[in-house]
Amino acid sequence: MQKLHLDQTDRRILSLLQTRPGINAAAIGEQIGLSQSACWRRMQRLRDAGVIKDQAAVLDREKVGLDTMVFAHVKLTSHGRSNLSDFAQIVQSYPEVLDCYLILGNVDFLLRIVTEDIKAYERFFFEKLSRLPGIQEVNSSIVLSDVKHTTALPI
Repeated sequence: MQKLHLDQTDRRILSLLQTRPGINAAAIGEQIGLSQSACWRRMQRLRDAGVIKDQAAVLDREKVGLDTMVFAHVKLTSHGRSNLSDFAQIVQSYPEVLDCYLILGNVDFLLRIVTEDIKAYERFFFEKLSRLPGIQEVNSSIVLSDVKHTTALPI
């Protein structure tokens, strides 16, 4: 994957896109001193290069009824490790799993999971996660409160 050179103008555009949802090329251009069309061309170049992956609304999980967030550390058996991609593919189909990372260390995967409540997580754990082939161990950590959560990269 080739890294794209970003100049200061690109970085300002990206910063505004991350922190001001729904902002358009005209408003960005006005703030950074570019015409709407020049700003739009830069934004399009950043999209085409894959720097801008998506523009999505960020929802408040608790306001939509997802009060429980869990970080699950998953360790696979040595036999299960030969099928890392199988595990990753299955986990991608679970809407409760927001993030799945293959990591180095004493576990193989870190999952960020959201559910309505602890009982819903218990059902997810026993009916889905723990039934996946090759799982040796799952350690779950329940989040008490969000201290910091952002989707904005420090560019």
